[in-house]
Amino acid sequence: MKTAGVIALTLGLALGVAEAQPQEQGRSPAIENGSKVQLEYTLKDDGGKVLDSNRGQEPLMYTQGQQQIIPGLEKALNGMRAGDEKKVTVKPADAYGEVDPRALTEVPKDMLPPDALTVGTELVAQSQGGGRRIVRVKEVKEKTVVIDLNHPLAGKTLFFDVKVLGVEPPKK
Repeated sequence: MKTAGVIALTLGLALGVAEAQPQEQGRSPAIENGSKVQLEYTLKDDGGKVLDSNRGQEPLMYTQGQQQIIPGLEKALNGMRAGDEKKVTVKPADAYGEVDPRALTEVPKDMLPPDALTVGTELVAQSQGGGRRIVRVKEVKEKTVVIDLNHPLAGKTLFFDVKVLGVEPPKK
């Protein structure tokens, strides 16, 4: 009886291994440098307030390793596969950096529309190279306005709930 039990156990293990191999081969590819990724996310601040989300909308599509998303999130996604979900905490240094107190500029008041002359108003500024960024009114003076050039999320720890919707392996 002992011999039959050992044979059955050995046969069972062999079958288990044989069944596991096709599953492993059938798994979706893992995110690696060059992968094209489709992502669903919700971004929250440290108080749990939703800052941004694409749930129920078009997925965020990016290429891993191309610095198209913040470094801390990109690093956390490495190795994940389609269907994987994760909560990711990203510190300011791996997101939009710390607040730079020198990233302020003063412009003449008449350069802004009258309805933008309120502290906290967000404006879209365009650089000479054509790049656009959000800036905020920090202070309104008698003849000038102080504009804060820091990213609105600079200095903040970010909390992401992510789900990988698709991964296309890099072209080799």
